[in-house]
Amino acid sequence: MSRIAKSPIEVPKGVEYSQTGSVVRVKGPKATLEMDLHPAVAITLDDGVLSVAPRNDADMAMAGTMRALVANMIEGVANGFEKKLALVGVGYRASVQGNSLNLQLGFSHPVEFQIPEGVTIETPTQTEIVVRGSDKQQVGQVAAKIRAYRPPEPYKGKGVRYADERVVMKEAKKA
Repeated sequence: MSRIAKSPIEVPKGVEYSQTGSVVRVKGPKATLEMDLHPAVAITLDDGVLSVAPRNDADMAMAGTMRALVANMIEGVANGFEKKLALVGVGYRASVQGNSLNLQLGFSHPVEFQIPEGVTIETPTQTEIVVRGSDKQQVGQVAAKIRAYRPPEPYKGKGVRYADERVVMKEAKKA
């Protein structure tokens, strides 16, 4: 069996796990998430501990994938996820106004990003963006979309980058 699928998932206090047919539902203090379980995988709940197992030995990799997805759902409804972005560049700034994120990224026009439902965006300073939510995939996707407006360039390092991202700088042309 996959090493990831072997490890059990602890269901913390305040989180409810339910399974109806192939639909897995996790409800916690932050949100309620649903996912369709792959038919090759079975999940059992015993005393607050979830165990994931493949229905036959050929589907071990899918068991590991489903275990990771369910563990992320439980972590998300209990604590939530966050991604931090940093704006590097003269005049680059961000601000949240209502349900949209306004970005000044050196273009001739401001970029307006509509914040999807289930995600909250904060700007502690003009050059920092914090994306929070309970769905790990959605938080990462929103952060990637914001970064895609102006990814960091390798000569001066200007652009939108993840807070922990390291940009490898290139040497400029020599005469």
